[in-house]
Amino acid sequence: MATQGKEIEPQHTEDDKQTANQADVGWMGAIQQQYRRIKENAETYPYVWGSYTVVYGGFGLWFAYRWRKLRKTEDRVRVLQERLRKLVEAEESASSAITEKAPPSADKTKN
Repeated sequence: MATQGKEIEPQHTEDDKQTANQADVGWMGAIQQQYRRIKENAETYPYVWGSYTVVYGGFGLWFAYRWRKLRKTEDRVRVLQERLRKLVEAEESASSAITEKAPPSADKTKN
């Protein structure tokens, strides 16, 4: 009753072996070989790769949305800080102008 499953090994032709040997030269060849492996895997398991695309694409969109929202919030805060700084400067200059214009005899009302 116990049966052993036979593993199916891909059959390589001479052309595949020659192109693999030529592609193994240098880092460019390693990149091409890795790309070829990924491409074959994606063609073999399209639904898995599709789900990766949906999930990580969704994460990417969410991250981009939050990043943009953060930048807009920072811009609003900078504008508000600038307005507050100008308001405080105007208030300080107005209060210093009032104290400079106060008559010196106002302190000496009672003698």
